[in-house]
Amino acid sequence: MNRIEIVRGDITRLDVNAIVNAANERMLGGGGVDGAIHRAAGPELLAACRRIPEVRPGVRCPTGEARITDGFRLPSRYVIHTVGPVWRGGEHGEPELLASCYRSSLRLAAEHESGSIAFPAISAGVYGYPLGAACAIALSTTVEFLAHDRTIDRVVFVGFSADVAAALRAAYRRAASP
Repeated sequence: MNRIEIVRGDITRLDVNAIVNAANERMLGGGGVDGAIHRAAGPELLAACRRIPEVRPGVRCPTGEARITDGFRLPSRYVIHTVGPVWRGGEHGEPELLASCYRSSLRLAAEHESGSIAFPAISAGVYGYPLGAACAIALSTTVEFLAHDRTIDRVVFVGFSADVAAALRAAYRRAASP
């Protein structure tokens, strides 16, 4: 059974137990996927994010890590917030930090027995990570994680636009080939 799916659509409407939010370190909402998830989840999500303690002033979730909250008004039970790296040319640990986003999110989903999880293309929007490279890291990291995990039955990668969905599909073909 194939545990990875690629779809074009709106992550806030998916029937999965956890969706991943491409958040910022403050975890207080923002634009893009972050803003859409906060709007769909309702004000309870912002309140839950505010309850997550800061690890240093203004930072609830450092880049490369993940935190979990309830999903509130979303169809998903959980929102897993992760902070992707801002692209600065690729020589500042961006690939490792982006892979850590996916591993940390998958680990939280497994720990909370979510069974299913959906990801956007983390860092590939306003954070400027090159789309193809971001998708390659997303899919290769996920394929590697799933090879050693049996708690997650379904991982959905969501492209809001046709170009993102196509890049995710291409990265999946490369990651899944022997």
